[in-house]
Amino acid sequence: MTDTFTITLAQLNPTVGDIPGNAAKARAARDKAKADGADLMVLPELFICGYPPEDLVLKPALQAACRAAVEELARETAGGGPAVLIGTPWVEDGKLYNACALLDQGRIAALRFKANLPNYGVFDEKRLFARGPAAGPVTVRGIRVGVPICEDIWLEESEEYENVVECLAETGAEILVVPNGSPYARDKNDLRLSIAVARVTESGLPLVYLNQIGGQDELVFDGASFALNADLSVAAQLPAFEESVVTLRWTKGADGWRCSGPVVPLVEGDKGDYAACVLGLRDYVRKNGFPGVLLGVSGGIDSALCAAIAVDALGADKVRGVMLPFRFTAQVSLDDAAKLAKALGFSYEVLPIADAVNGFEKILSGPFAGLPRDITEENLQARTRGTLLMAISNKTGAMVVTTGNKSEMSVGYATIYGDMNGGFNPIKDIYKTEVFRLSSLRNEWKPDGALGPSGEVIPVNIIIRPPTAELRENQTDQDSLPPYEMLDGILERLVEREEPLATIIAAGFPADVVTRIDRLLNVAEYKRRQAAPGVKVTEKNFGRDRRYPITNRFRDNGKALPAPDDKLVARAGRASADVFEG
Repeated sequence: MTDTFTITLAQLNPTVGDIPGNAAKARAARDKAKADGADLMVLPELFICGYPPEDLVLKPALQAACRAAVEELARETAGGGPAVLIGTPWVEDGKLYNACALLDQGRIAALRFKANLPNYGVFDEKRLFARGPAAGPVTVRGIRVGVPICEDIWLEESEEYENVVECLAETGAEILVVPNGSPYARDKNDLRLSIAVARVTESGLPLVYLNQIGGQDELVFDGASFALNADLSVAAQLPAFEESVVTLRWTKGADGWRCSGPVVPLVEGDKGDYAACVLGLRDYVRKNGFPGVLLGVSGGIDSALCAAIAVDALGADKVRGVMLPFRFTAQVSLDDAAKLAKALGFSYEVLPIADAVNGFEKILSGPFAGLPRDITEENLQARTRGTLLMAISNKTGAMVVTTGNKSEMSVGYATIYGDMNGGFNPIKDIYKTEVFRLSSLRNEWKPDGALGPSGEVIPVNIIIRPPTAELRENQTDQDSLPPYEMLDGILERLVEREEPLATIIAAGFPADVVTRIDRLLNVAEYKRRQAAPGVKVTEKNFGRDRRYPITNRFRDNGKALPAPDDKLVARAGRASADVFEG
């Protein structure tokens, strides 16, 4: 029996559906692992097709292409070098599984299927995959390696879920290696670590947690892979938000396997959210083949933050800013927008929209005759801007970045087919109060790998100036909305926690404001359903996490919730039983 075992963690960024490209990444990582003298190289969950594949994985052509790619990678292991543990969809006996294949000595030496399929939040795996059996470890170079796949370590045994780790420990596993596709959310690292600690504690085995990185539509995978020794000490910590191929050398002593590898500090909190927005936009643009992006630059803080994110993600040469002023646009907005463009270094132009807006109003003078001016005319300005940005996008191929924050998306403070026009929104899941924080943060720090300049890139006046849509004279956001500190506090309770109105009011928020915000949240659902996708950074984003009907007459009346009548339920239950028994 050997007393050393070397594992290479390939924390990589796959592209969904790019099977040849993903296989090429696997080969390049294996070359490094071989040079490092590794016994085993591990790739993330469903790596060969990219994660999450959603309903794409149901296509027989994709299933066959994935299997062919895995079989080819298996043949390549015949010439020596490390074994490979790779995530792949796999069809067995007519059932589709979320699988890991062990490739070694020119063949597929073992297969393991995911037993616990997540069906909450952003996950819908029960509609895609069959549930695999809890199985024993695989053997690599004489070492018995347990391979629980992602959710297999997250939930303990219940009526529905199997304790896969317990099964592996009982069947002789020496090390747990866990391939994951775990999306980023604020404070997620603490949760992952607590789950891993629980599994190590109950099994007494060291654990390697490998996560993918990269953006996939709304989701961002942050990597941040790690390893724990059996005594719960951190054996290794890989970086967040960047690809990393690291080889860990384990030694076996009287207390089992142990490793002492690199420990990289993680980017978390507001810095983590900003880095996630950068990575999400970068991969959305690059993986979908856009040559660059353009955005409306208003002189306000939302477009300023989005411009900084875009330059950090793609480089200033791939970003185009357009100021679209009307008669309500203040000179300070024009000045601040120009300063922003200069500080970040992106191309910038001014296209006045008065002729277009006035033209629309002239065309509509007949249908609008005798009707007072109202928000309709304000929306015409926003829709004119949206039309012009989309026209430039059509002509150049650059994608429009839309810039509405989560506070606005929540209450419908946005114009559909206007400022909501665009292909992707990097701050869609960022509340307005965090927009202010991230803007100030970016002036003091930028993430590793960011392509923008250091230092103050967002003029301070943009950050301290009261927000305004500038659709009428002397307008500010607070004319229509409560202060953002109050608004975001209410929304966090309504959206993230699903708290009843009575609970929110009892926490000290004004009843009339809470009731109004709840109404706005409900009636804006149709707008959100038509909004561009955007980076998910909270536990409950609009779209994947929070799926509400557009047609919906239920309203919380703000009163204390009625207590259930258990006696009534018990009588009904007995009556029903009597009917069926009779």
